[in-house]
Amino acid sequence: MNKTLKSILKILMFLSIGVGILYIVYLKNNAKFIEDCLINGTPLSDCNLIDKIFADVGTADFNWIFIALGFYIWSNIARSIRWRMLIEPLGKTPKLANTISTVLITHLVNLGIPRSGEFVRAGLLAKYEGLVAEKVMGTIVTSRVIDVLCLLITIGITLILSFDSFVSYFQDSDLMGGKLSSLFSPLNIGILIMGAVIGFAALWNYRERILATKIGSKVWKILLGFWEGILTIKDLRSPSRFIFHTVIIWMCYYLMTYLMFFSFAPTADLAPLSGLVVFVFGTLGVVIPSPGGMGTYQFLISEALILYAIPPTEAFSFANIMFFSVQLCNIALGLIAFIMLPIINSNE
Repeated sequence: MNKTLKSILKILMFLSIGVGILYIVYLKNNAKFIEDCLINGTPLSDCNLIDKIFADVGTADFNWIFIALGFYIWSNIARSIRWRMLIEPLGKTPKLANTISTVLITHLVNLGIPRSGEFVRAGLLAKYEGLVAEKVMGTIVTSRVIDVLCLLITIGITLILSFDSFVSYFQDSDLMGGKLSSLFSPLNIGILIMGAVIGFAALWNYRERILATKIGSKVWKILLGFWEGILTIKDLRSPSRFIFHTVIIWMCYYLMTYLMFFSFAPTADLAPLSGLVVFVFGTLGVVIPSPGGMGTYQFLISEALILYAIPPTEAFSFANIMFFSVQLCNIALGLIAFIMLPIINSNE
């Protein structure tokens, strides 16, 4: 089987996963929509969720969508500048146009085969800048480690600021057949903390035996690699500038989510803190290996909006408006970057 056919099959496989998850989420929301129609006395012939989604898209304020996407584009520029700073210790400062182009191409490739865009990004930049691909890939890993830390910090801040909302949601949620209703009781939280303390103590006590095993050794190497990646910040010319661009990246992500609220009437009155919660849920949705987080993104965004009394069908419409706005932007910018990259480097 040649490489082209393998790539096509991989793309079709991940696309089918994304479409399948999205279809399951659609069926859940469609059942709720039909239930609401019956309660309100609306004829079933006039009760079509797909028609409603398209109608909701038609009412969206595209001025706010474009403003939100402007912050998304800014985040990609800041990411490119930050990545360039990580590459400089390798002995060469790449063109900013090259780092921006390859970052944009990453998002396009990830829509086909999730997580493959990072390898393509490393290969393309190495090709056009005369660098070693493996070393470039190391800078991408470092960048991802920093992003994971930022996500964990953001989740922690969100939990602190909106803890009551999360507890209320899980207590009222029908996930797992309603078994989450007592998950956040003081007793369970105490047991969880105690279990974590005992677990860490056991790991520390038996660390030598664990590290002697194949799995333990591998996990430890991965953790050390992450830590070493974090420590590379000390070799940067300007660590403060690196941190500044990191903050810009995550602020732009948040502002993109919050400003998108104003494009859709049911979400237009939500508070900035609501935007933070929805942003965290959406980011977790993208982590799942489906194209752009298709399906999981819509599910988690919808679940987050339920925290703020947004009806499920309206929440689902907003999730689709945001998801497809961002992905169409990724496709357009990725294709432009793919065309422009060899032109930018035509004299090299």
